[in-house]
Amino acid sequence: MTATSTSEAPQATIQLPTDWRDFYALTKPRVMSLVIFTGLCGLLAAPGSVHPVIGFTAILCIALAAGGAAALNMWWEAELDAKMKRTRNRPIPAGRLPKSDALIFGTLLSAVSVMTMGLAVHWLAASVLALSIFYYVVIYTMWLKPRTPQNIVIGGGAGAFPPLIGWIAVTGDITAMPILLFAIIFMWTPPHFWALALFVEIDYENAGVPMMPNVKGQKSTRLQVLIYSILLLPIAVAPWAIGGTGAIYGVTALALTAWFIALSVPVATRISATGDAMLPEKRLFKFSILYLFALFAVLVLDRYASPFVEAL
Repeated sequence: MTATSTSEAPQATIQLPTDWRDFYALTKPRVMSLVIFTGLCGLLAAPGSVHPVIGFTAILCIALAAGGAAALNMWWEAELDAKMKRTRNRPIPAGRLPKSDALIFGTLLSAVSVMTMGLAVHWLAASVLALSIFYYVVIYTMWLKPRTPQNIVIGGGAGAFPPLIGWIAVTGDITAMPILLFAIIFMWTPPHFWALALFVEIDYENAGVPMMPNVKGQKSTRLQVLIYSILLLPIAVAPWAIGGTGAIYGVTALALTAWFIALSVPVATRISATGDAMLPEKRLFKFSILYLFALFAVLVLDRYASPFVEAL
């Protein structure tokens, strides 16, 4: 009895050395790259202009906020991450970083990002930035994710804020266009994330997270992937329909989303996520990331190229 207790005690208290890479990992750099990109595209596509230093500061604040929210997410979900193969090597569950350090780091980044945005850009952008942090950390991470399979549907708003904030940083107001950019990412998130959830279903089940495949089953999830992909089409082309963009964006959005839907069909008609190495779910997941990068890149291209095309 005593020997067992003695041998187990060090395992519970071992703290591996921490370095800067562990703090960097807390910010979820791969996710942050998409956040920064869509935020920058929102800023560049907005009408009007902004001083380069102000623009850089706005994007820096979006990046800091995303990193801070991600660190707070990892702080809250440390025990959950330890149960999942995909996340067990993150700094906290791997024992390289104390939870308290992640809490302090995430809180500091979040606070600095909002205050800097307010003082250097304006307080409307700072307010929406603060809302985005609250949405991700409290509404999605703490409330929705452990309670409902609709966590990704409602929680999709967490990742949809960056282009809205980038646009507001330039214009100082909220109009239909930035709301549509928000809506595109909001509607894109469920098929993007459920494609991932379908081929890591066991991970979520072992961790007790009520993801759609675990609660409603694969058949229902696969059908919803296709439905949300189809619903994405009118929202993706809406900026063109309301005259907010030119044909460069409109035609590209139509083609990209049609391709997105085409990749969703085999996901919807597949019975299970076992078998071949390159699953339809993985193809859709990988394309969905490319889709968002391409769509927002074309949004910026349209903003600057359309006047030249119209002049021809």
